[in-house]
Amino acid sequence: MAKTTKFPQKLAKYLEKAGIKHNILEHKTVYTAYDTAVTMGRKLNEVVKTLLVAADKDYYLVLLPADHNLDFKKLARDISKIAGKKVKTVKIPGEAVMEKLLKVKAGAMSAFGGLHKLPIVLEKNLLKTKKAVFASGSFNHSVEIGIKDFIKLENAALGSFGVKKKLVLVKKK
Repeated sequence: MAKTTKFPQKLAKYLEKAGIKHNILEHKTVYTAYDTAVTMGRKLNEVVKTLLVAADKDYYLVLLPADHNLDFKKLARDISKIAGKKVKTVKIPGEAVMEKLLKVKAGAMSAFGGLHKLPIVLEKNLLKTKKAVFASGSFNHSVEIGIKDFIKLENAALGSFGVKKKLVLVKKK
């Protein structure tokens, strides 16, 4: 059985200080946004997938709905516009880079770039939902926040880099 983790106190303080209305959601241990949706009985477009990407030598947190894949060419185009310089290479670094850069366990990354001093790029399709479920940095907790509140809190840049994938959500038994 997977070990349960506590809700990250650093994130709790960050959200309290910002005065952002949020709900902490406790659930069984999950490792993917898809598993979060299944476990919580949520639609895939309401659960946010968080990816750490390297754009040339800079790092970004990229957020997109759980039912979307990342289009690297479109993301490079969007980051080029945001950064004001041509991005040649966009890739997902290995877990060792994530652990060292963010000082977290492999896979336990939060969606809150402000905690890691990393810029956020958010897929525009997330604006279709009022509230979404974001990764907290715990395998047993997520955070539900209004999309517009999250964008304001994180000063997130918007882009169109997600490609909707055909997934069927398996009902929890």
